Amino acid sequence: MIEMIQTRGKGEREDVCFADAVLHPSASFGGLYTFPTLPRFTPQMLEEFENLSYTELCKRVFGLLGLGLDEGLLDFALQTYEGFDESSAPAQLARYDENLSILELYHGPTRAFKDMALQPFGRIVQGLAQGREYLILVATSGDTGPATLESFARENLGQDCSIKVVCIYPKDGTSDVQRLQMVTQDSPNLKVLGIKGNFDDAQQMLKSLLRDSEFLGFLQGKGVALSVANSVNIGRVAFQIIYHIWAYCKLCKEDALTRMQPLHLIVPSGNFGNILGGFYAKKMGVPLGKLISASNANNILYDFITTGVYDIRHRQLRKTSSPAMDIIKSSNVERVLFELFGAQRTRECMRSLQDEGVYALDSVELEALQGYFAASFCEDRECKELIAKSFAKGYLLDPHTACGIKAYEEFAQSHKGEQFVLCSTAEWSKFAPTTAEALGARAGLGDEEAIRFVLSLDSARRLSPHIAEVFKKPVVHSEVVEIEGLKHAIMQWLDV
Repeated sequence: MIEMIQTRGKGEREDVCFADAVLHPSASFGGLYTFPTLPRFTPQMLEEFENLSYTELCKRVFGLLGLGLDEGLLDFALQTYEGFDESSAPAQLARYDENLSILELYHGPTRAFKDMALQPFGRIVQGLAQGREYLILVATSGDTGPATLESFARENLGQDCSIKVVCIYPKDGTSDVQRLQMVTQDSPNLKVLGIKGNFDDAQQMLKSLLRDSEFLGFLQGKGVALSVANSVNIGRVAFQIIYHIWAYCKLCKEDALTRMQPLHLIVPSGNFGNILGGFYAKKMGVPLGKLISASNANNILYDFITTGVYDIRHRQLRKTSSPAMDIIKSSNVERVLFELFGAQRTRECMRSLQDEGVYALDSVELEALQGYFAASFCEDRECKELIAKSFAKGYLLDPHTACGIKAYEEFAQSHKGEQFVLCSTAEWSKFAPTTAEALGARAGLGDEEAIRFVLSLDSARRLSPHIAEVFKKPVVHSEVVEIEGLKHAIMQWLDV
């Protein structure tokens, strides 16, 4: 069993095992836990992986990572994939054209890629908690929240579940379906709070609560431990490595790739956790080419990867048609900085970002970053054009995946004949008004009307029952608070 290490160096907290990092994810100097070393796959190992099921691959990679999880607990966690559209293939591959495959990561209960990690994650936390009372905090830009709530609902973990979850989302900052997936959750161990702010505000508040002495003292007095479900938790990231490895091996097995042929990876990126999984897979020896971050109009990742400067001083968050990527402070960039430049430099950059709102890589560091990453971004107008263009080709995209198509069209020009895979992060139905408008509907349709319009264009398409049911459920959580009142709203709920 290995010990996780800390991105900003060892300070007031010691390095801990994987289980402890999952349960207590706050590291020294406000940093994150990450892997101390990564295994290196040989070509023979990758060939062996081709014959493993998705769950077998996960168990094999977790073993090589030395995470030390109990085999029975991991089996129990991976059983959650039985609730996906295809239990044997929770992620699915579709062919877009001769050079692009789309890795569909939205076939779970909340129809977004977060299910791939968060459905098993809930059971992992329950097993590691061993009956101790826990409060799990989650801040969401739209997809993490529904997936976390679904994962920790008592109907999925059992009535003896001693875990409570508080989900924080930006009022008016998600799609309507995303909001309904959260506010209609009726499990008594779940609380959903809207805030008057954006996702960056929610994420910053979550991080501050992890260090808030009054809040921590309150929890301690109640015998409640604190953890988080966002991708600042290394447990989330571990599961997000697997589908990148699986996709490469699956394409090789289907002869869409020659073994050890480079495969460029495109990931719609907001908080950088999804593409971080691809980064770790590449470091492990999966022959991935460029890791291409596809952003929306909030293109801070594009600026950082192309210039080496991360500057939020004069940035205003823009609301876009791809709201899950409406993020300016991308938490998981920190783990990349640590992997490339070490703890001291990471701490310098993060301190500068906090104190001055900016940090800059030097030319050597930028070259190292660009050795792995490239970037693109997409405006809303382009996004809708690409949804329409792709539908005409027979493939229906959500707005986030459309940003990835923009990246593909850009990079395919300079990588002619080379193979790409694009992570499709959500089903179109979660963003139906944008999809419908792109396909010719009038602007301003409600979600249900927009869904009917899209379905009318394709008689063979069926709406997932997970989405259809959300419109029938009553709203349970209607509370919206000022950011400053969030802590006391949580404490009041726990006091009941």
